[in-house]
Amino acid sequence: MQDWLWTGAAALGRGIAAGEIDPEALCETHLAAIAASEHGGSIYSHVTEARARREAAAAAARARAGRRLGPLDGVPVSWKDLFDTAGAPTEAGSRLLRGRVPERDAEVVATATHGGAVCLGKTHMSELAFSGLGLNPMAATPPGRHDAEAVPGGSSSGAAASLAFGLAPLAIGSDTGGSVRTPAAWNDLVGLKTTAGHLSLRGVVPLAESFDTVGPLARSVEDAALGLALLEGSRPPDLRGATLRGARLLVLEDFADGSEDAPRAAFEDAARRLADAGAALERRSLACVAEAMPLSAEVFAPEAYAIWGERIEADPGAMFPPILARFRGGREAPAHRVLAAWRRLRSLRVDYARETAPFDAVILPTVPILPPDRGRLLADEAFYAERNLAALRNTRVGNLMGLCGLSLPTGAPSCGLMMLCGPLRERRLLRLGQAAEAALA
Repeated sequence: MQDWLWTGAAALGRGIAAGEIDPEALCETHLAAIAASEHGGSIYSHVTEARARREAAAAAARARAGRRLGPLDGVPVSWKDLFDTAGAPTEAGSRLLRGRVPERDAEVVATATHGGAVCLGKTHMSELAFSGLGLNPMAATPPGRHDAEAVPGGSSSGAAASLAFGLAPLAIGSDTGGSVRTPAAWNDLVGLKTTAGHLSLRGVVPLAESFDTVGPLARSVEDAALGLALLEGSRPPDLRGATLRGARLLVLEDFADGSEDAPRAAFEDAARRLADAGAALERRSLACVAEAMPLSAEVFAPEAYAIWGERIEADPGAMFPPILARFRGGREAPAHRVLAAWRRLRSLRVDYARETAPFDAVILPTVPILPPDRGRLLADEAFYAERNLAALRNTRVGNLMGLCGLSLPTGAPSCGLMMLCGPLRERRLLRLGQAAEAALA
């Protein structure tokens, strides 16, 4: 049964379908592992034991009756602590929301539950999701996969750690500027950023709703594809026969070159393997992306402060100072400047779509840096600010341009390769990702 802790979600689902795995035993194995782990309390903010057992028992009964609801019926799932779960705390990693207990599930939680998912509990996260590092001294900071003293990436930090430490086979996070893909890269996982608007945000604690998205973190592309279908309430994408032969991939040159040595070397090696598998690579800089990047400050923080400013100013001492500073960065933004930035960004998105139309995907390193040490981040606010921006530099391209994106492990520790496709092309992206995963294996 301990092997189940390291088995992918798809394989567990197949085991349940074949009668080889009992959902109740699977649930108990994970609950016991969470309780026994030295990191359980820093990964999970709340374990929903009674709910998990109830849902696992129902899944077991359906399996015995031959009435499973889908391929992940009976498979345990962890949820980032910004998804409302009825009767269980949902505090988004913030003391401002301490004691908040919603009455009903978020829409995506309800949809996944109707597909048979077993809710293990809620995972720790960056405060109000406004950091790509995963450091949260106001609640808890999960460990990094390769170094417990390094940050795990955020803001879906506990989501990634629940997979990396064998405490969940599938995790659901959110991504506003890179919060699924950064922790996926730093923990050698697959992370899917969906297109803004593709999945419901009803019952999801917001950061900046224009950019907030929901997506799975997983151990494989197949698991991520099944996770997406679970959240959609749809049939899973067909990944059979996926190939890179004939695929045209655009390497976003400035972002590939401006990385630390290890992520850059890992990316170049991965790009070579994609080419060996039949993909045609072209390197190019895009002026529209370069112009869009500085607009981040004009669109992210003002929206986040508009949502949270009143609550924050009522109790600013409840917040980690660097996160407080990020929110307050949007406090003084004049409305005309924010609207002008959005007007320009929409135009740049049209330029991006036109310039990338000949390509199947754009690729670049997921994160240009390795996970920094949490002690230094706590001691040096300027270092924190610089590393946080660096952690989200590449991933933010996908959010600014309104794309879907997938981070894949390269085989080098904490180094991911990111593939970006146009809006609402998640299924095409997953097929490319399946083929790329095989080439990188």
